[in-house]
Amino acid sequence: MAGEEEEQGNEQNKYAKFKKVDGSTYEKVNQFLRKHTYITAREWAIARLCSDFQTRSGSEMTYIGAHLPEMVPFMTGTYTPQAVNQARSAFKKKVKKSGATFFYGAMCGFFTAEQLDDILFEASEVSRFLLEVEGTTLSVDQEIDIEDRITAVMKRVAETSARMKKARDEGREGKDA
Repeated sequence: MAGEEEEQGNEQNKYAKFKKVDGSTYEKVNQFLRKHTYITAREWAIARLCSDFQTRSGSEMTYIGAHLPEMVPFMTGTYTPQAVNQARSAFKKKVKKSGATFFYGAMCGFFTAEQLDDILFEASEVSRFLLEVEGTTLSVDQEIDIEDRITAVMKRVAETSARMKKARDEGREGKDA
């Protein structure tokens, strides 16, 4: 039991990372996030905690909720495990919807390749800033791997979009004949 408490204490200490926003209110952090993302301060903090306090059977919902104000300076109250789960779920849903919206815009040809590149660059800058505020660092190799995976997905999106457009155009030509 003592080893488990010590391990949790060590895990909690790594949340000195959120000290970069110490002194900021929830409202200020939330306002920044709402300006640059679709997530709230609550969803951001809890998603980060759920990621870092992952266990074989899920996340430490009870521990996260009970220690939220100690680990995240702008959070003022504790949360029930259900509230932690709800915030984590809201985060996942928003990420999925944002991704679907982005890829639809890319696939339907609404954006040029240059515009998509600009969107991805801006998104990566906001993401890097959030990681910096958290105190999270990625190695150069990790960052390159992530960028390579995104590039591969975007290439498939462009190829699929071009095939769909070609098939659509060929279908129109067949009808005109």
